[in-house]
Amino acid sequence: MSNTALSSTLASALAGDIEDAADMAFTDATSPVQANARPVPRISIQAFCETADVAGAAQVAADDRRLAKAHVAINMGGCDAAGHHFASNPTPNLIILESLAKRAELLAELDRLAEHCDAGTKVIIVGHLNDVTLYRDLLKRGVSEYLVAPVTAGQLMESISNLYNNPETDPVGHVHAYIGAKGGCGSSTICHNAAWMMSEALKSNVVVADMDLAFGTTGLDFNQDPMQGIGDALATPERLDEVLLDRLLTKCSEHLSIFAAPVTLERSYDITPESCESVLDVVRQNVPFVAIDLPHTWMAWTKTVLLRADEVIITAAPDLANLRNAKNIVDLLRQTRRNDSLPHLVLNTVGMPKRPEIAVKEFEAALDLKAAAVIEFDIETFGQAANNGQMIVETNAKAKSVPALRQLALALAHREERIEKKPGLLERLKLKR
Repeated sequence: MSNTALSSTLASALAGDIEDAADMAFTDATSPVQANARPVPRISIQAFCETADVAGAAQVAADDRRLAKAHVAINMGGCDAAGHHFASNPTPNLIILESLAKRAELLAELDRLAEHCDAGTKVIIVGHLNDVTLYRDLLKRGVSEYLVAPVTAGQLMESISNLYNNPETDPVGHVHAYIGAKGGCGSSTICHNAAWMMSEALKSNVVVADMDLAFGTTGLDFNQDPMQGIGDALATPERLDEVLLDRLLTKCSEHLSIFAAPVTLERSYDITPESCESVLDVVRQNVPFVAIDLPHTWMAWTKTVLLRADEVIITAAPDLANLRNAKNIVDLLRQTRRNDSLPHLVLNTVGMPKRPEIAVKEFEAALDLKAAAVIEFDIETFGQAANNGQMIVETNAKAKSVPALRQLALALAHREERIEKKPGLLERLKLKR
């Protein structure tokens, strides 16, 4: 394949004008790690590295949830190894090349590699020269992006994400997975109230997906009795589209809808990770926020949903069993989600009379995790809300848990609440003048 052909097939991936290259900033190690890379579609990626640092960053990126659908192969050897490999093998959707060469040598290596590139292949170069002239020359040859080493896994993920996600389209919705450290600790209640708070505070659409198909309480908590819901979607995930999704959702307020569980014991539910992924992909393409109410059970699909969520919320009561289970979940998330933020810990029913408890500070110290919300025991308000099919703030707007739930909702959306201060006496006098 000629240089001109390579340029024509790859130039469409460029985000800016070639003439504006001098005005574009290089990506370097001083930039903060980007955590907002969007999930990448099912593509094949082959990386050819010359240093262990870049190979390590590529491996960390390959293990990240955002590249879970992609097939990634990491090789050593740089441009020469890539040329020999693709001389007898088809090129993938994306090639990542690291080169230690100077400008002229690097351009010559790419010219030789271009002879073996298939149409539609995108190329990311990781170089060791911060040179605008080189950057322009690479863009003219159709290279999609040039990163200056050293690079981080976050930078690689963001670069790949930008190539395969249209920046002009609406962003993919964020998935928040709620799980209880122990059965009955109130994870569903926290999930429903935080999702409702988010929809009201942000005036943004939120869907609550109840994955406890046999015993889910979403319908009860929102005082709804839907005939259809998430069970129908999981039964035939290939049929789910925007039109069918709209029919299966139950609208509870202007901005909140529920994907209710069937709550029937007449049949068993054999959920697969693939069906969950397919259904949630459709939902997140249509709403900004998806709150997943996970049951307290450990299956392959539960683990997959938990590990691939954008944010994880662990609800626990302050006792030993909850502490042990919460620690196990936190340790798993720390090990497998190294490029994501830590999970959000919610301590629920704190201060229950006559119940021996682990102090909040001791609980936090054991997990090495600060609690995002501490919900005090309030059986009257929570019990009345559950029996009436209402949210806590609807039952008692002055309940102590309301500010904590609101703060949790805003933290999950990465928003800060703006508190408008009332003008003092001097300010009021000035206004009167």
